[in-house]
Amino acid sequence: MRFPISPTHIFRLALLAALALSSTASLAELRFEGAVVQGGLLVGHALPGSKVSVDGTSISVSGDGVFLVGFGREDTAPVEVVATAPDGSRVSATLTPAVREYDIQRIDGLPPGKVTPPNQAVIERIRREAGEINAARDRDDPRTDFAGGFIWPAKGRISGVYGSQRILNGQPRQPHYGVDVAAPVGTPVIAPAGGIVTFAHPDMYYSGVTVVIDHGQRLSSSFLHMSKATVTVGQRVEQGDKIGEIGASGRVTGPHLDWRMNWRDKRVDVALLVPPATESGETPN
Repeated sequence: MRFPISPTHIFRLALLAALALSSTASLAELRFEGAVVQGGLLVGHALPGSKVSVDGTSISVSGDGVFLVGFGREDTAPVEVVATAPDGSRVSATLTPAVREYDIQRIDGLPPGKVTPPNQAVIERIRREAGEINAARDRDDPRTDFAGGFIWPAKGRISGVYGSQRILNGQPRQPHYGVDVAAPVGTPVIAPAGGIVTFAHPDMYYSGVTVVIDHGQRLSSSFLHMSKATVTVGQRVEQGDKIGEIGASGRVTGPHLDWRMNWRDKRVDVALLVPPATESGETPN
């Protein structure tokens, strides 16, 4: 089970790299696949039946010992992963994410109401919608739909990247946590991996037509700014199934798909999980 991380990525596959391992018994084991870097997502492997904690918090583990560890955009502190085998033996790993540099993007000419909420009613709407999204990402079960890897959800030009900070009409905003794929309205959007649809909204203030797919173990993909969704909450989708079409809904400057991914409260970089863009900046076929 490997995520398709290309050797051309600046951050390469890290397997038992930068780890400090200690074990009380030879039966315990702990290994990882992925990039130990800000925005990275690791697939961990422990003995079947093991229990796993990350910095003291218990996390979901599949029956065959597969689990996830993710790092946020600004994470720099070491993370301790502890696996306890069925016989009680323990093994730990200390993971310290590598630091990245991010781009700053300036976008001017937006309608003022799309940069600063115009009134209290809109502010309350934004808060309500944020709560709905958080609830949709809160599903937690040991499924491993992520284990088959990820593909790009749409074909087009990459117009925005993870970690960049946007300055809208001169006002610094939150960093961008997704990857933007620019393409004409109506371009199909497909599921990058299997999962269960936990959210489908026709008109959110910021993100317009929005869909969330849960891939298991509190790992979820969000798809923003679509023109329409073709799935419903509770629906099971497989990798490659159509889930909607690219649009220009919500706060946007042009038609594109914003694809984001969350593991628990960490916003991870989807670009580290898929084949790299072509030399012309397009998503690969």
